Amino acid sequence: MNKVRAALEKVMSEDLSEIWTILNADEKRKITDNFAIHHFKKNQIIYAENEDPEYLWCLLKGKAKLYKDGAGNRTQILRLIRPVQYFGYRAFFAEESYVSTAATIEPSILGTIPMTVVKELIDQNISVAWFFIRELSHNLGRSDTNIVNLTQKHLRGRLAEALIALKDSYGYEEDGTTIRVYMGRQDLANLSNMTTANAIRTLTDFGNERIIVVDGRTIKIIDEKTLVKISRFG
Repeated sequence: MNKVRAALEKVMSEDLSEIWTILNADEKRKITDNFAIHHFKKNQIIYAENEDPEYLWCLLKGKAKLYKDGAGNRTQILRLIRPVQYFGYRAFFAEESYVSTAATIEPSILGTIPMTVVKELIDQNISVAWFFIRELSHNLGRSDTNIVNLTQKHLRGRLAEALIALKDSYGYEEDGTTIRVYMGRQDLANLSNMTTANAIRTLTDFGNERIIVVDGRTIKIIDEKTLVKISRFG
């Protein structure tokens, strides 16, 4: 049992250091006693829209996305999740069911803490409350920006924005040009608020203009300056 606790404390102190450092010894013990690690396959649903929120989720390894199904069976990717980010708690604070679905993009490892435990920590430690206020505020600001980008930019601007978001979230492979995530055309379209056909057409245009190189699901950005310019001016 001591070995399990030590391993969990190592995960917490290294991967979740942002919140771990504001907890006292008793609060840290409460976290480790209630922390669970889960292994998910590629494209596996973590939680679904309309389910009741029970856990604070944290992506420890891998990649995930939040998405929502809209009118006409159109899907919109709302947010990309990268290690180490927290999600799944807003609905609990709002006392409502989930309004979106979370799923993995690749095989992933996630940690959970029951939201009842999180609530106890918030009641006891004002620093924990401020941590989640900042997290929610940052997410709200990004959401507002995304709404403007997805509704006002032209197709080229939206796809460029999506590619930059993927690069910012997951970085490059060792070659310094290949985005470290491999998404299908439909997911790229869902991230960019466009049809799959338009996403394919725009990717082809970017390839012909030597801004990117596309090979299956592999995308290399070879002219990041131009891509950022297209994203910015839409």
